[in-house]
Amino acid sequence: MSALPNTRPVSLDVFRGATIAGMMLVNNPGDWSYVYPPFRHAAWHGWTYTDTVFPFFLWIVGVAMTFSFAKRIERGENAATLALHITKRSAIIFVLGLLLAAFPFGLVFNNNFSFATLRIPGVLQRIAVCYFVVGLLFLRSNYKQQLLITAALLVFYWLAMMLIPVPGYGAGVLEPTGNLCWYIDSNLLAGHTWTGAPVPGFDPEGIFSTIPAIATTLFGVLTGHLLRSEKTAEEKTIWLFVYGSLLLFAGAVMDLWFPINKNLWTSSYAVFMAGMSMVVLGVCYWLIDVRGLIKNLTKPLEIYGINAITVYVLAGLFAKLSWLIKFENADGTLISLKSWYYETLFLPLGDPMVVSFLHSLAYVAGLYLVAYVMYRYKWIIKV
Repeated sequence: MSALPNTRPVSLDVFRGATIAGMMLVNNPGDWSYVYPPFRHAAWHGWTYTDTVFPFFLWIVGVAMTFSFAKRIERGENAATLALHITKRSAIIFVLGLLLAAFPFGLVFNNNFSFATLRIPGVLQRIAVCYFVVGLLFLRSNYKQQLLITAALLVFYWLAMMLIPVPGYGAGVLEPTGNLCWYIDSNLLAGHTWTGAPVPGFDPEGIFSTIPAIATTLFGVLTGHLLRSEKTAEEKTIWLFVYGSLLLFAGAVMDLWFPINKNLWTSSYAVFMAGMSMVVLGVCYWLIDVRGLIKNLTKPLEIYGINAITVYVLAGLFAKLSWLIKFENADGTLISLKSWYYETLFLPLGDPMVVSFLHSLAYVAGLYLVAYVMYRYKWIIKV
């Protein structure tokens, strides 16, 4: 392993930064009643730009893993040390997700908090689980075994979703209510699922749908092996496009029987988004690492991705605080900080749809300033 190239492509950091910026863009409109369709999740089956963000990030985690672990092995770390690192990092990310869900713990701003209703799944929690499982698999398996495990996870999930009967609904139900993921989450996580889910009891980051999300991360690992191979940069670019196109085609064909669905993280969705990830990275890799054409222009995105988890957590904290902090209007009514600054600074600018999008852009820019200050002062928070 150590004999292969382990310099991480700059394009991967740019891709990660663009993904985090995209996550901030879609998560922070000025008014959820006014959001352009591409910046909403698909209602159920199908996909939009917003549905690419999370799988892109998990896929990037897998790619980056192959490079970071290679460096650690070069430094003399053994499998046991790496396994401990994986476990600690996964636990920290998982706990961060729980703390973000619980903040501010009912202590201030009349916040209602109860352990009985605390959401246990979440974006950071899923990242933690995927990183933990895939990290350990990476240490104990080779490329061919990882490829077989990826395929096995996707086939198992597909068969389970279509063949295991849900009490009162039967087998093969892929609607919000009655599918196997909904049944598992509503029973094992009763009261601890996302209140904004399509139906009560379901969670888009739930237990069973984490299985194909692990496969998404493994697709990233497999791509990392390609990038670390001894092939020329031109050959790597070609294979990124070839494999990516094949996966896109396979996902589109699978969609005929097992629809592309982010909420269920269907096998077709995992395959399709892995293909799209490879194609997008292929474009970035060719332009930045091979040709060096836009390297300077993409520096802001590279900076955005350096403290990716930190940016995500800060965005979540500010979003919560902006709704929880309230003060009196001139007429004596209470208004949240978010409503006040949005109505004062943004709404006067014009069309509600445009203004809501401008708020998202302002959010992205504001968080970039935070990331830039951290970059300038070399504050890298390793989570």
